[in-house]
Amino acid sequence: MGILDMLTSVMASRAAGELEAGVVPAVLGEVLGNGGQGGLAAIVAKLEQAGLGDQVKSWIGTGQNLPISAHQLQEVLGSDTVRQLAVRFGIPADQLSAVLAQVLPDAVDKASPDGALPPAA
Repeated sequence: MGILDMLTSVMASRAAGELEAGVVPAVLGEVLGNGGQGGLAAIVAKLEQAGLGDQVKSWIGTGQNLPISAHQLQEVLGSDTVRQLAVRFGIPADQLSAVLAQVLPDAVDKASPDGALPPAA
């Protein structure tokens, strides 16, 4: 992990800690759930189409989760979507992207405990 990645990770951890406890699950629910992004399978497909298949496979698989950057995630979700979510939840867009990049790998990992996406994903 490079110094920039370490700093980004520290900043994301700090940003997540500064958010209200219910905001992160709510935002994550919007992205992975029935929000405008189409659910877990749709997000996974978007990430794979964007060339992030190795990261996605690591999250779904049983090994260590590879990281994703806030910038990569914002590219996949779209700047407009990130801005809309940020406004809706009252947090800065860059903070939202950083926090999502930090928590998304673990969320996908937990949603696929047997190394595969659930059928309803």
